[in-house]
Amino acid sequence: MNVKKIFLGILFLVSVSLYSQDISKALKVGDKAIDFTLKNAKGEEVTLYSLLEKGNVVITWYRGGWCPYCNVALSQLQEKLPEFKSLNTSLVALTPELPDHSLSTQEKNNLEFEVLTDINNQIARKYGVVFKLDDTTAKRYEQALQLSSRNGTNSSELPVPATYIIDKKGNIRYAFVNPDYKVRVNPEEVIEELKKIR
Repeated sequence: MNVKKIFLGILFLVSVSLYSQDISKALKVGDKAIDFTLKNAKGEEVTLYSLLEKGNVVITWYRGGWCPYCNVALSQLQEKLPEFKSLNTSLVALTPELPDHSLSTQEKNNLEFEVLTDINNQIARKYGVVFKLDDTTAKRYEQALQLSSRNGTNSSELPVPATYIIDKKGNIRYAFVNPDYKVRVNPEEVIEELKKIR
C-alpha cells in the first residue's frame, strides 16, 4: 500500500470520527476569551491579552502543515491580511506542531502573521475545540505522519477547525467551530464581522 492510499484512508477515518465529536463545550459568542502565552515559530512568547491592547484579534486553529485543507485555509487568510490590518486586527494561528514544523508551514505558505505552538493542545482544550482520535485512526496517523514526533507528545488529540474574533475587551464576538476538517472559515465572513465591531 503506498503512502497516498494510506493518507486517503486516514482522511476518511478522521472524517468519520470527527463527526462524532462533541463541540458543545466550545467557547461561544459572548464568552470571555481565555488568555494564553505561547511561543511562535521563532521561539518568542506571544500573549493574547497583550495583542488585545493593540486591537481585535482573530485566532484560528489548524491541525498541522501535513494537512492540505489547513494549508489552503492559512493561505486564504494570508491573502486577506492587509484587510485584517486595516481593521486594526491581529491574526494568529495555533497548531499542536512543534516550532520547527510550524516554521516550515509558515515559510511554505509565506505567512506574515503569528503561528504559535499549542503544545499538547492545552489552549485548544480550554477553548473546547479539541478532539481525540480513536485508537485505529491514531495508529494510522502515527504510521503515515509520525504525529508524536511532529507534536512532541504521544497524545492522539487534534484541534477541530475553529476561528474566533476577540474584541479589545476580551469578548468573543464571532465563533466558527466545525467538526468537519474539510470545512473552513471564509475569510470574507470574518472581515464582515470585524467591520461590525470596528
